[in-house]
Amino acid sequence: MAQMNLSLLVLFFTFLGFLGTIESRSRARSYLEAQCRSTLYSDLCVRTLLPYTSKRVVPSPQKIAQVSLATCLSKARVTKAYVDVIAEQFKKTKNLGEYHAVKDCLQQINNGVNQITQSVKELRQMGTDGEEKFVWHESNVQSWVSAALTDTTTCIDGILGDEIGSREKRMIKARFLNVKQLASNSLALFNRFTAKHRASRAVRNP
Repeated sequence: MAQMNLSLLVLFFTFLGFLGTIESRSRARSYLEAQCRSTLYSDLCVRTLLPYTSKRVVPSPQKIAQVSLATCLSKARVTKAYVDVIAEQFKKTKNLGEYHAVKDCLQQINNGVNQITQSVKELRQMGTDGEEKFVWHESNVQSWVSAALTDTTTCIDGILGDEIGSREKRMIKARFLNVKQLASNSLALFNRFTAKHRASRAVRNP
């Protein structure tokens, strides 16, 4: 009987812990849904940020923008590596029409990786070297992420023609589209962070 009571007690506390985990995840998701409301791809935004949120760790708007940009950079690098492989395949088979089409996209993703890398570094500096440089950092991040968006869109638009085979076209387009969506979300989250920063400054210094 004592053994049965002990088992029931263990089961009860396990169940309570499970409920607590569900409640914690629910609160985390609600918090992120509110943060992601300004983005064009809100579901993707929540999925991107959810692993970095818990009941103990609620990321600030700046941290959210940093995580989003870092995820975008990671996807851009993976996409670059993939397009590198496809371009090399076309080059070896002397399929020059497809090679040149993919090479154009390779240039776009190279630009995108560089621009997002600079944005990640710039965002880390915001608030660490004085308020007077905040606007300068802000402008740089906005310019670079916007440029990365333009580059990914250029590849997606250019790849809709018949220059490369349908399978490669679908794969490259899907990867670029994912980078574009992440970059779009990152820009929206970054703008949300800077707006909140200005609002808090206005409260502290009316």
